[in-house]
Amino acid sequence: MAKDANKTVETAADVEAFLARVEPEERQADGRAVTALMARLSGEPPAMWGPSIIGFGRYHYRYDSGREGDSCRIGFSPRKAELVFYLAGLDDADFATLGKHRRGKGCLYVKRLSAIDMAVLEALIVKSLTYMDEAYPR
Repeated sequence: MAKDANKTVETAADVEAFLARVEPEERQADGRAVTALMARLSGEPPAMWGPSIIGFGRYHYRYDSGREGDSCRIGFSPRKAELVFYLAGLDDADFATLGKHRRGKGCLYVKRLSAIDMAVLEALIVKSLTYMDEAYPR
């Protein structure tokens, strides 16, 4: 792999087989619920990106530095400790009523879906999809 090659690329791995291996059981159930939600909102089927990210849709990016590649428009990873959502175009205020969570650069971390307001999560996903459609038209 070239030094600047993207490490997270779409694969042919089976999403359901991946979800069947997720632990603990609650994270597996949450992963299935998020998969269904993101598929419904995006209109895209789930696909594995790398070994552990479930992504929906695809876009091509090109930075001013010249680096470019493809990534999923939205996605998440049901990690053992928490769910990690990959969303873009969101402001601090968007998270005010979500519930228990933490954030990093471009990531939203949630321990369990039962600890957050699912209507707020849905609104975050919709806003991220709208941002991606504007920033990276299909």
